[in-house]
Amino acid sequence: MTTGNKNLLKIQTSLFQNDGQSSQLINQFAETWLAANSDGEVVSRDLATSPIPHLDLTRFQALNSDPAQRTEQQQAIVDFSDVLIDEIRDADTLVFGIPMYNFSVPSNLHAYFDHIARAGVTFQYTENGPQGLLTGKRAFVVITRGGFYGEDHAQTNFIRQFLGFIGIQDVEFVHAEGLAVSGETRNNALSAAQQRLAQLA
Repeated sequence: MTTGNKNLLKIQTSLFQNDGQSSQLINQFAETWLAANSDGEVVSRDLATSPIPHLDLTRFQALNSDPAQRTEQQQAIVDFSDVLIDEIRDADTLVFGIPMYNFSVPSNLHAYFDHIARAGVTFQYTENGPQGLLTGKRAFVVITRGGFYGEDHAQTNFIRQFLGFIGIQDVEFVHAEGLAVSGETRNNALSAAQQRLAQLA
């Protein structure tokens, strides 16, 4: 039963789009979440079909520009970043589908993060260190991997660190590993992940 309108932001990053294992898992999560929150809304962002431009000098300067001095081009870049940030700000819950590519996250997710991390908007520096400004949210991160790497891995740690940096401290990871080892290993890993996500949703 729902306890009020809620908003789930679903972010998928697999190059295989909806056919990717990470995408399928978070799509199932979203379906279960929506069934449990009948008045809720799911907002989807597919970074493979709608890629975020990679950060270059022009975009970096625009995102750090003085609002009073911005050119029209710079303002368009900032407006695009604002849309991405507002999607997170409006969400109660986030779910990420992230495969492992070359021991790290897909480059499209890196580009997305580069447009999210903005001083004074999503974080600020204080005398006690950086403080995230996108607080009060819960995130679920589904990571799919061909081999076995465990939770204490640079990929997982990077995602946890970044989300914490912008204020999202309540993060639950679900790893589906060994997908390329054998058919049995793959099926067992996906089944376990599906069951865990059904509980969490």
